[in-house]
Amino acid sequence: MDLIQCKDVCKNFGEKVALDHVSLDIPKGMIFGLLGPNGAGKTTLIRIINRITIPSGGTILFDGHPITQPDVEKIGYLPEERGLYRKMKVGDQAMYLAQLKGMSSRAAAEALKEWFIKFGIESWWNKKVEELSKGMAQKVQFITTVVHRPSLLILDEPFSGFDPVNAQLIRDEILKLKESGSTIVLSTHNMESVEELCDNIALINKSRLVITGGVDDIRHRYGNNNVELIYTSSSVIESAPGLFKVLSDNDDSGRHTAVLSIDKGADTNDVLRHVISRSLTVNSFKELVPRMNDIFIKLVTEEE
Repeated sequence: MDLIQCKDVCKNFGEKVALDHVSLDIPKGMIFGLLGPNGAGKTTLIRIINRITIPSGGTILFDGHPITQPDVEKIGYLPEERGLYRKMKVGDQAMYLAQLKGMSSRAAAEALKEWFIKFGIESWWNKKVEELSKGMAQKVQFITTVVHRPSLLILDEPFSGFDPVNAQLIRDEILKLKESGSTIVLSTHNMESVEELCDNIALINKSRLVITGGVDDIRHRYGNNNVELIYTSSSVIESAPGLFKVLSDNDDSGRHTAVLSIDKGADTNDVLRHVISRSLTVNSFKELVPRMNDIFIKLVTEEE
């Protein structure tokens, strides 16, 4: 079941086309990566989903019906451009933003206290935002985005400004939110985070949808049918016509790391049986699938 369905969404700003008939589905309870280079149209689509911007054409469905303003109250949106009021105290601002999302004063205070303790920032309550570092302010804004337990979380570059320790803290919280039933849209240029967190992705480039689907499916789709073979032997494995070609073989005192290109139509089980029959000690045999970073660069470059 899909929580968000974008059907033929278009957006023009004068003569500039920001989105060109984009259709994609965001399944419930999953982390969905929204990818693309700067200026591709990702932020425009996010703003349309949040009803900040009205599309020039097409439809956005929320849980099966055209999205309405009450639906937006079920969304938590962390924009890339951070927007806390610098002169306000952290606690006052967090309470204000939580109540804007429909929480009572009591419920907001209880939930915020729980989040502030979890993040170890109880002492920040009476600080002014201008006293906080970029990373500290980012923690506060993340909390105000999730405190009302939204059905849909849209996080635009959520790891920006964080050191590795705090970035991992945010990753862990995103996974916990997914486990609790939230649907999460993650817009980021960090491909490691995409591979670690995302179930599905969509890549937008030059206002058009380039590809969408499961992360694992896409990685295998763009694989080049290579495997990595780690083996121990005093001799070097040779290519086997009809089965595989040896692309490289690095020898480290008898422990070899080889890359084999499987011939079209050949079965990897037959390849492994052939390798074992050569009286080699096989330590590892695994498919080499491309990283999302390589696929991203390949697809964007081809579009260029």
